[in-house]
Amino acid sequence: MKKVERVNIIMRYINNRSRFTISEIMQEFNISRSTAIRDIKEIEAMGMPLVAEVGRDGGYFVMNNSVLPTVRFTDNEIKALFLAFMATRNQQLPYLKSRHSLAEKLLGLISENQQDDLMLLNQILLFEGTNPNNPDLLDLSDLPHPMLEQLIQHILMDSYLWITVQEGEECKSYPIYLLHIYREKSYWLMEGFHLEEEKTQIIPVDQLTDIRTYPVKHRMSRKKILEKQRSQKEEINLMLELGPKAIAQFKKYHPLTVSISYTNPYQTRARLNTFVDVRKEEEVNEMVNWLLFLGVDVEVKEIPGEVLERVRERTMMW
Repeated sequence: MKKVERVNIIMRYINNRSRFTISEIMQEFNISRSTAIRDIKEIEAMGMPLVAEVGRDGGYFVMNNSVLPTVRFTDNEIKALFLAFMATRNQQLPYLKSRHSLAEKLLGLISENQQDDLMLLNQILLFEGTNPNNPDLLDLSDLPHPMLEQLIQHILMDSYLWITVQEGEECKSYPIYLLHIYREKSYWLMEGFHLEEEKTQIIPVDQLTDIRTYPVKHRMSRKKILEKQRSQKEEINLMLELGPKAIAQFKKYHPLTVSISYTNPYQTRARLNTFVDVRKEEEVNEMVNWLLFLGVDVEVKEIPGEVLERVRERTMMW
């Protein structure tokens, strides 16, 4: 049975009952617990108001045995949704197929006059990543790495993962506790705590080849993981004062791990404190490139010698 067909049948099954449990769904449709939970979450997302009962004999019941009322959007809300689709082109976002179908449904539900307005907006508004020669909303070719959606599906169920990573010609498998997934410099990255080496590391999603749930009996508690993270934080070795022009550049782009704190109420001055691991050549090069990107409106308070030397070399070349 296909997933869509199974979900529709399960929805009819639970809509005709005052109460049901996960175990009943598993037995009735011969599916695993994780599959049953995923299907129920999908049914909730479709608009069926399910209420969970906690406790030993807990389960679910359907509120008023009905689905939620149809959501209606104003003209401006439709434009806002349409512009959001346009602005996220070529961002390699997950669930792209869902976004595609949503855009088609949006266009199919509105009047011809509204469609004309949206098509005009599509022609005259160009966002970063838009191809001006083909500014078509439904021409979405920015497919993310196939492991991204799989990774997100896993962490919605459990953050303790056993992952396999392709590093050059070698494959490595190890357990991690997933902390964040983020996109930087056109790549999707995951920040995880390596449960065997007990350290935080950044892993490109493109390098993932397999993801599984890590057995409960081998896990380290989340509290202990966060404590170890705090104890392992590196000392600050780069301190900068940013002026308004450098702050503007910072807002355009900055590494995820770097933040600023404003030093006046007008947000025209800011302090930046971070750590650069000078043992890592790539990290030093990235920091040098970014410091040059910030421009000259920067006052250096403290900087590693290796970074300063590289900055001077680069500026002398120009």
